[in-house]
Amino acid sequence: MIRQDIEKRKNVFLLTDSDWHARTIQFIVGVLMLALYVWIAAGVLSLLLNLPEILKNGWAQIAEHIIVDIVLILAMLELIRILQSYLSLGRVKVTFILDVALVVLIGELIGLWYKEYTFVEVGLHIAVITMLTLLRIVSIRFSPNTID
Repeated sequence: MIRQDIEKRKNVFLLTDSDWHARTIQFIVGVLMLALYVWIAAGVLSLLLNLPEILKNGWAQIAEHIIVDIVLILAMLELIRILQSYLSLGRVKVTFILDVALVVLIGELIGLWYKEYTFVEVGLHIAVITMLTLLRIVSIRFSPNTID
């Protein structure tokens, strides 16, 4: 019993105590989540402030910015979901990372609609989105949680 107490105190001084490490990581992830919430609020505010410009300049010019802003807000929500998963499970699920990548790439594909693009660019985007979708299906199908 005394030996266990000595080992625990030794670990605290050596900075190998897992409780200290877990609390530090939770604090850092909490700060990151707060920053993401502020970023989302700024994105929503920017989106709402751009709505009156539609009436002045026409819908076609502003629509690209609004769509890109909405997709970025969705990507931020997915990042928050990843951080929440890490805090609750102690690990990050691959499907959550793939979700963020898919949201961002689909947003980029939508953004190509408003720019000059080549068929190679569109084809590459579609190929990467298809591969990420297949990876997501495989990761769900062969997840350790579903095997248990």
